[in-house]
Amino acid sequence: MALTYRCLIIDDESPAHKALISHISKFDELEHSGSAFSGMEALKMLNANPYDIIFLDINMPVISGVELMELQPNRPLTIVTTAYSDFALSAYQNDAIDYLLKPISPEKFAKAIEKAKTYFSGNNLKKEISPNSKALSYRINGQITEMPLQDIIYIESLGNYMKLYSTKLNLPHIIYGSLSSIASEIDCKSFVQVHRSYIVNTTKITAVTFKTLTMCNGEIIPVGRKYQILLDGFLK
Repeated sequence: MALTYRCLIIDDESPAHKALISHISKFDELEHSGSAFSGMEALKMLNANPYDIIFLDINMPVISGVELMELQPNRPLTIVTTAYSDFALSAYQNDAIDYLLKPISPEKFAKAIEKAKTYFSGNNLKKEISPNSKALSYRINGQITEMPLQDIIYIESLGNYMKLYSTKLNLPHIIYGSLSSIASEIDCKSFVQVHRSYIVNTTKITAVTFKTLTMCNGEIIPVGRKYQILLDGFLK
């Protein structure tokens, strides 16, 4: 049976949805599985439903496409669809696989889908080789270490390094890397970025205020203004 990729369209303009639905309908392997007309609506849908590919507009009110990518670093494969060329660098820095300028030609759309299929082929192979997706692998003191995701409390950014706090460690591990890179390695909806310097395990939160989270180890984590919306789906 051929693979089918579930697609979510995120755009604040109805004509853009119609054009993308038309493009999607021409590919047997693509399924139009949802439409969001704002970044806020998209966040709720992404937290509630599984998608394989999102077609993301940049210029949207309240939450722009770039802001949505920053809020959801571990999101479905992203193809940016926009009328503006200015944001291509930001899109690629946030791991968009392609950047399509409107009006989108069938040829450009088809090339983007080929890129997506190539990505999925490689990603599926990677999962077959490394089936242990419930643990985070990292190097410390020259050795490769694995930590079960369920043991992680939160991760704090320190420039080019991070502090990894765990229920099994008295002191945090300090490892090389960035939050954006590690977020792509954590394939688990329990983890969410709540500040530019923090990713937390929502199952380890013991108390919530408007601006802070208290974790199970007693540490208080600040919540960035633009990240507050992400907590709604996790803490209800």
